[in-house]
Order: sequence, then structure tokens, then C-alpha cells
Amino acid sequence: CGDQRTKSTSVLYQFPSKTMNTTSCEEISFDFPKKFLPPVYILVFIVGLAANGWGLKSLWHNWKKLGDVNVFVLNLGLADILYLLTLPFLMVYYFNGRKWIFGDVFCKVTRFCFNLNLYCSIGFLTCISVYRYLAIVHPMRAMGRLTVSRSVIISVMVWILVSIQSLPDTFFPKTPSNMTEKCFDTTSDEYVEDYLKYSFSWTLIGFGIPSLITLGCYGHVIAFLCCKDNTDELLKQRSLKLLIILILLFLICYIPYHVFKNLNLWSRVLFKQRICQKWTNGIYIAHRISRGLVSLNSALNPLVYLHVNEDISARLRQLLQRFRQAAIQLSINTQTLVTLIQNGGGYLQVEAAE
Repeated sequence: CGDQRTKSTSVLYQFPSKTMNTTSCEEISFDFPKKFLPPVYILVFIVGLAANGWGLKSLWHNWKKLGDVNVFVLNLGLADILYLLTLPFLMVYYFNGRKWIFGDVFCKVTRFCFNLNLYCSIGFLTCISVYRYLAIVHPMRAMGRLTVSRSVIISVMVWILVSIQSLPDTFFPKTPSNMTEKCFDTTSDEYVEDYLKYSFSWTLIGFGIPSLITLGCYGHVIAFLCCKDNTDELLKQRSLKLLIILILLFLICYIPYHVFKNLNLWSRVLFKQRICQKWTNGIYIAHRISRGLVSLNSALNPLVYLHVNEDISARLRQLLQRFRQAAIQLSINTQTLVTLIQNGGGYLQVEAAE
């Protein structure tokens, strides 16, 4: 799982610290990911594939109406699908007792797809935020500039930039030197110091700066809409809902992952230097939980579709209305059938008595 400090969860290590005091290392619960991650991956795979597939299908049917923001929504869905297709291999990995049977190259491909999905999602959410900010707060300046062709160019640039940021990760070893059946999401302990530096800069560029831009844009949009007296109430509600969805995505998926990932790498560096901390095991478990939570972004991103694309929202409302009508009709038919059976039973009893 990107951590090879010990092979057992029942061993306490003792290292001499720099002050010559003896420090006991708390045991690491390496069995936790095998129990927690597979159910999460199964849920994300089923829900994410269904939701993103339906969303992309709706965009395909409305291709002629494809607007500037919808180009980013389309790319957001494609990034999610790319990651979701790698989840079955990770399920096999954890169900098989963390034994990777698909080779080192495909291990790096799987991890690369995860990083590509994560940071492309953040990038396209940032693009959507900037476009909506310009369209609402500066409509005159944005008029004629927010075109489909420019959206396509920006999308290609996002894919390229994220690929460049993620590419160095593939050069770090994903298996320890003494084991070939592992697939680390970071790297082995031999290179953990260098990976921590890379991860910290990656977090700052790939997550920190886009997050500030995204939240800043929507914060300004909400403030702008609330200050205007003649604001469309529907537009205000949609913008507020989208801001809440983005805040939830960042609070649930993105922030915990980046915080605990870097803390876990730091704890591994300290462990390698024979410095043990009481919080090491807690950070490891928190990182594994955040690893599961960050994969939820592929299942939660379709919520953005509903508040960006009006056609998809309308189609969903129609679909829900049909389900509701079908459920009501089924209930009526069931009650009618029960009544007929009861009446028929009484009639048969009367005839039998005669």
C-alpha cells in the first residue's frame, strides 16, 4: 500500500533516539486497508460507472447544444471513467491479500490513471468555476470569448499539464527490492525522502493553487449574486448548490487525502531515521481512509453535471418523474389485485357453503 515499515501488525520496534532515549514504535495496522478499501472500491465502481455513463450519454445526445462549460464536464466524465476502469484490478489486489499479479508496468499505469483522474478532476472543476465566474460577474467581457474551441484547447492543456505533473511518479519504484508482488501508491522506503519533496510540491501546484482559485471564484459569484437586487433567483440557487457541492468534494475527498498522504510520508521518513511517533499508526489509518474517500470523487462528480448542464437536469427530473409514476401505478395495481383476491375468496367461501 505504499508502506513497507513492517510485515506484521503485532511487532513493536525499538530504536535509539538522538538523545539516547529508547523510543517504542507503535504497531502499524497493515491489515486495515484489506478490510476497508475493497467495499469502497466496489461501491465507487458501480455507482460511478452508472452515474458517469448516464451523464456522458446525456451529453452525447445533446452534442449539438454542447456549450463552453459542457466541454469541461465531458472531460471530467472521461477522467472518471478512465479511473473507474482500473478499480477491478485494485479489488483483485486487496482481495488477494495485497498481492499484485498484473506486473510492474501495469501497476504504474493503474497508479498513473488514479493521479490523472484526481488532478484532472480538480483542474476541470477549476475551469468550470472560472468560466461561470466570468459569465456571471463579467458577462460583457466574457461575451464572444468563452467559445467551444477555446474550451477544447484549455481542456487539452489541462490533460497535458496534469500528465507532466504525474509523470515523475512513474519513475519511482512501486515494488520493494525484496518483493515483486506489491503495488505501492507512492514508493518504497528507499526513495521516500525524495518522494515526500515531490509530493509536497505536487500538492501545492496540483491541488493548493486550483483549490484557492475555485473557492475564490464561487465565493465571489455568491457575494455578487446576493448583492444584486435584480438577480435571477434560480441562477442564485443553482450557483449556491454548486458551491456547496464543490465544498463537500474538497472537504470529503481532496483535503483529507493530501493532508494525510504527506503526513504519512513524513512519518515514514522519521521511521527510517529511527524516530518513532505515537501518531504514526493513526496517520497511516487516516491516510488509508482518505485514500478510499478520494476515490469517491469519481462517483460524486456527476453531481456537478446536474447543476452545470440544464439538459441533464431536465432529463433526470423526467426520469425520476417516470419512476415515481411507475411506482404509484404499481402500488394501485397491487392494491386492486389484493382486493380482487379477497373478494374472490369470499365469493368462493359462499359458494362452498351453499
